[in-house]
Amino acid sequence: MSQAPRPVGADPGDLRDRLFELWTCKDMEGLGLVAAKGFSELGEPLAGLLEVLEGCPGSQKGKSSTLGQFILGEFLRWRPQKPQASLIRVPAELVPGLQRQALGLICDSRPGYMEPLLEIYQLGSLERGVLLKHVGYLWDCCSYREAAVLAMKLDLQADLDMEKMCVPLVLLDKLPLAEAYVKGRLELQDRLVTTLDSWCSPQFSLDQLRRQYPRLCLSKHQTDQIHPKMIVKHVFRLMEKFNIDPAKCSNSVHKRKLDSLRFLMMMHFREGRMSEENWSDHVQATVEGSLELQVQLVELLVRHSTLQQAAEWAHYYNLPRNRLPFGVWDTTQSLPPSQPGVAPVCCPSSDLWEPSQNHQQRYYQLPVARDDVHFLSTLEQLELCQQTVMQPGVVVGVDMEWRAGFGTTSQQRVALIQLAVPGSVFLLDLCAPGIRQDPQTIRFIRELLSHKNILKLGYGMSGDLRSLVATWPEFSEEPPKVDGMLDLLQVHQKIQMSRRGFEGGRRSVEVGGAGDGGGRGTAEKGLSLLVQQLLGRPLDKQEQLSNWERRPLRFSQLRYAAADACCLLDVYSVLKANPARFGLPADLRSVAHGPSDSGKTKEERTPKDKSRKGRKKTREQKGSEQAPAVGTLAQRFGPSDWEGPSVSPQELRVVCDNMLQGLGRYLRCLGVDVVILENEDDHKVAAKLARTEDRVILTSGQPYQTLKSQVAEGRCLALDCTDKARDQAVQVIRHFHVGLTRHDIFSRCQACNNDEYLRLPQEAMTHLMKERGLVPEQAPPSEEVWDDHYEPLASYNSWRNPQDPSFTPRCRWAPEGALDSRTLGFPSGAVVQLETVPPGLLPRIPEFFICTGCGKVFWEGTHFDRVLSQFQDLLHINEDAPSTAPRA
Repeated sequence: MSQAPRPVGADPGDLRDRLFELWTCKDMEGLGLVAAKGFSELGEPLAGLLEVLEGCPGSQKGKSSTLGQFILGEFLRWRPQKPQASLIRVPAELVPGLQRQALGLICDSRPGYMEPLLEIYQLGSLERGVLLKHVGYLWDCCSYREAAVLAMKLDLQADLDMEKMCVPLVLLDKLPLAEAYVKGRLELQDRLVTTLDSWCSPQFSLDQLRRQYPRLCLSKHQTDQIHPKMIVKHVFRLMEKFNIDPAKCSNSVHKRKLDSLRFLMMMHFREGRMSEENWSDHVQATVEGSLELQVQLVELLVRHSTLQQAAEWAHYYNLPRNRLPFGVWDTTQSLPPSQPGVAPVCCPSSDLWEPSQNHQQRYYQLPVARDDVHFLSTLEQLELCQQTVMQPGVVVGVDMEWRAGFGTTSQQRVALIQLAVPGSVFLLDLCAPGIRQDPQTIRFIRELLSHKNILKLGYGMSGDLRSLVATWPEFSEEPPKVDGMLDLLQVHQKIQMSRRGFEGGRRSVEVGGAGDGGGRGTAEKGLSLLVQQLLGRPLDKQEQLSNWERRPLRFSQLRYAAADACCLLDVYSVLKANPARFGLPADLRSVAHGPSDSGKTKEERTPKDKSRKGRKKTREQKGSEQAPAVGTLAQRFGPSDWEGPSVSPQELRVVCDNMLQGLGRYLRCLGVDVVILENEDDHKVAAKLARTEDRVILTSGQPYQTLKSQVAEGRCLALDCTDKARDQAVQVIRHFHVGLTRHDIFSRCQACNNDEYLRLPQEAMTHLMKERGLVPEQAPPSEEVWDDHYEPLASYNSWRNPQDPSFTPRCRWAPEGALDSRTLGFPSGAVVQLETVPPGLLPRIPEFFICTGCGKVFWEGTHFDRVLSQFQDLLHINEDAPSTAPRA
């Protein structure tokens, strides 16, 4: 009698072949049915599953899932109601064999197997030595990720070498996995952070580290990540995350403080954005207790300042002679005996409440008297503040100050809270004993933030609230409810987008006109820019980075803190008076809570075009998103709508990329200092010129986003390349509020951008041309027609008043001796281009103008009239004529 055939699927090999056939045909529905039926027909489901999996192909390039993963998923769905699929039903002597067989399937070529196999075969119950051996096998196979994950799943970290497991992960740019590996293990966390800190040591060598892992292949990106600057960021982040003592990470702390020291040098000596007192205060805090940093300070002072100042600091810290740069020790010996080394950081006695006359003219001034600025350092004073502020209907300007965190590891704690109401300012001193942690203080701030009938004004309040949480742990456990808050940062963004004439644009920070005394404007940003745009003058931010934890505070600090809160009230008053003028709704609070699609009905929502054609954008649409045009800005906000100061064309310095060469020539014609890129120049040249020569970039199209990210905020302006050059020039003049007069026309050479000319009378020009044989015996007839530059002087200019003076450009005039009569050359090397002067013009032109930069010859003709008429709407024609004396 013949044996009955085994049912299909009873043999694991047959089941695997059938499943593979369906997998190849992508019959997923059939796969699920056949798999469930096959699992039920297997005599030993757990052993059969392993046999099926061993014959399945591994991961394939270009495919996110494998047949083995699908089979395991189906087995987990089939298993719950099947007791035969449990290890309990397997004889005890066979269980370790099945577990070892399942453990062997966990490798990098079989992704997705680990979790299901750990659950199905309870691999955690295997002998610890067997598990550690397999983790080591994975590591030896360079499966570093799989080895670390398996160790975490089986809780094996205590028996493994942390550096051996985590260093390859960090080198492969998998630091988050290394962080997960040491999670909850204080000793391992310490070792991970200190290991990373050792990579910030000057003696660290990446090549030497890689030799410890010869089979580890790193890409260029992965190699670039092992950079001291990147490692320091990770170390400081992990120190805060794992609450590790900074003293254990001396290399990273030293590197961060050294970078902070260099930043302070740049802020004080190069940019002048930090006062001497603030700079000195931060420097002392940065280098305190570190001989190496003190030596670095002296070396940086030699480079950025003077030997005298370097010697003063060297004397103050009593640095050894052999560590000082050349010349510092000798200068130290010549210091006066009475000189203490470094001046005191704070000098309240020499600090005056009233700012200087220059300060009053340049910056926003505190609108309240000194007696109305109340410094609160006791609970009794705090109660008086509460009685004034906690009144329904009151508008309160809220701001906070904390010490700048140079080289620190955590969010700074608030040192001062400013509360401004009409007529008074309250400065709550959180450094005063008994104020910071007193329940009354915390309760007052919580109630103020949550009071819906008190309008709180702020600017970028999210940062202030984060610092409050760092100051008071109670706010972390029970976050304060914020109601009745108007963040003017969001209002400012709305204003900026409205000025650009579109809703989807990025926040723009325009170049203001606050002069620095040298003829150049400074780029304001943030609240200072908003104050300048609405109130006419920016904020003085000199004290922004001062030490707000030092007591007593200087008058300049108190004045700055009070002004920062008071200006919010003034800004709100201007916006509330006429919100439509700034493109804002009548209810300013609605700006921060704009309507969203979630509140609309299905019919109100705009259906999406899911077709390929609908998803594509036209070239014009892409250009408008990447580089918003400024034409609408000039149309919506003309000169009469803008309260900011204007600048002269000579004060505006720009660089035009090679797509706007026509615009560049027009702007030169109007007197603007313009550098024009050549066709072969890369766009990066524009960014370099903008940074080194303090210029604004004018560009269009694709380069806008790239260039914008390489320069300071507000130093890159995009224009529509489809506009005519004349229209682009009008947009630029209006955008930067340039006060254009007729004396600026042709005040700069269109060819070379030079603004210095030599006046040459008719007789002198005729003499020079005759000497060179450029004047024929018979001059051409007077009716001859010349090119634009060579047209004869019109007898009457119809646009100008006949009583107006003749062509008098606002330029620099070269002395008569600047021209060498023998070589016709200037000190710049340029030679007069006499051959470009038509001889027929000599009898009719009383005066010629020669550019000392390129030697080109100009004279007043009808081209001057045409330019005047083209820009007639921008000219201030009633201004007095400038002096014709040379301008320095």
